Amino acid sequence: MSGLIVCGTVGENTSLTRDEKVAVMEAAKATAAGRVPVICGIAEFTTAFAADTAREAARVGIDGLMIMPALVYSSKPHETAAHFRTVSKATDLPVMVYNNPPVYKNDVTPDILASLADCDTVVCFKDSSGDTRRFIDTRNMVGDRFVLFAGLDDVIVESVAMGAAGWVSGMSNAFPREGETLFRLAKAGRFAEAMALYEWFMPLLHLDARPDLVQCIKLCEHIMGRGTWRTRPPRLELLPQEKTAVEGLMHKALATRPALPDVGLAPDALARPA
Repeated sequence: MSGLIVCGTVGENTSLTRDEKVAVMEAAKATAAGRVPVICGIAEFTTAFAADTAREAARVGIDGLMIMPALVYSSKPHETAAHFRTVSKATDLPVMVYNNPPVYKNDVTPDILASLADCDTVVCFKDSSGDTRRFIDTRNMVGDRFVLFAGLDDVIVESVAMGAAGWVSGMSNAFPREGETLFRLAKAGRFAEAMALYEWFMPLLHLDARPDLVQCIKLCEHIMGRGTWRTRPPRLELLPQEKTAVEGLMHKALATRPALPDVGLAPDALARPA
């Protein structure tokens, strides 16, 4: 099943006011209209603020939460675990623990995740560390206690091979059909077909691993006619040479866009813009 995640990293969660976050949740919930689940990112500076936002998401009717570590403060492992434990206990919604140590500086290791196995609402783990061994390490510690998700675009095929059951993708905002097809091919074990698409996609997927991933992905979305390249400070527009390089990647990708194998997508699903 596919779904929507709002107020994530590309959604510039930390640049939004509380009222704006609620407005985004309400818009996403209304647009989805029950057709797919809607998950909201929780990215706050304190545990108390995160718990408050989680309660707001429940009030709006959001289907689940993607919780990031407490931001700004580089916490010790037991503090990281306590943050997730406290926020998850503040809600009855299912929780995805989001680990992105290159961006958020706090690493949710398999040990930390395993310590949360008794938290009933924590059901899922999204790993953006790039270390696919962690999927195996987690299963060796707690079996199938958590549904495992890939969070870094340029290791998606490897992540699925290591046991990831889902993918939260940045670049699929610009190329949703290609992203969905790549994931389904990997899940089906059709790796020979997946590799051809993966090799075409990889230069763009690498953008998801950069510190300025938000600016890069939003520029790609803008080129595809989805949204705007604009970001809020402290994120600034890409430097001219960086913007030119990303535009060059997009130009090449669009000029060589491959025919996609059949993976059972509905003809109108993830509509492909001209």
